[in-house]
Amino acid sequence: MSPKKKTAPEPHTKEPQPMEIDVKIHSLSTSGSTLARASVTLGGCFAVRGIKIMNSTKGPFVSMPGYQTQKGFKDICFPCTTDFHQRFQETVLAAYRQELTQINSPRTCGQFHQREAPGPSGAAEAGPAPGPEEEPKERPSFGGMTM
Repeated sequence: MSPKKKTAPEPHTKEPQPMEIDVKIHSLSTSGSTLARASVTLGGCFAVRGIKIMNSTKGPFVSMPGYQTQKGFKDICFPCTTDFHQRFQETVLAAYRQELTQINSPRTCGQFHQREAPGPSGAAEAGPAPGPEEEPKERPSFGGMTM
């Protein structure tokens, strides 16, 4: 038997695939330099907690979780490429702006349920009055209460 040749592994030449970025905005603030807190899940398999959306003179920016050292502040985790850093910032800030829009938009309860009693104008909002074929039937009475 001849000795088997070991081949060197092929170099990693695959292009990185686009990664799904799922952002959750947890809290909003109307005062101070911290505008909101968020968490991000990358590709459905890696979560980053403790992200802050901060206010600056140039506008809002994303602050990654970090710690204080003698030489300054250090991020615990961060995007490794300029392109992904830009995409990460844009995605988190877009989620923040969307959350602001949802909070500031008027909400109506009518879309979730219909009123059964007449409104202030005296007209019922639940639809037309029941016709003769739809009249409610007599319900049994239990101890003086109609069910």
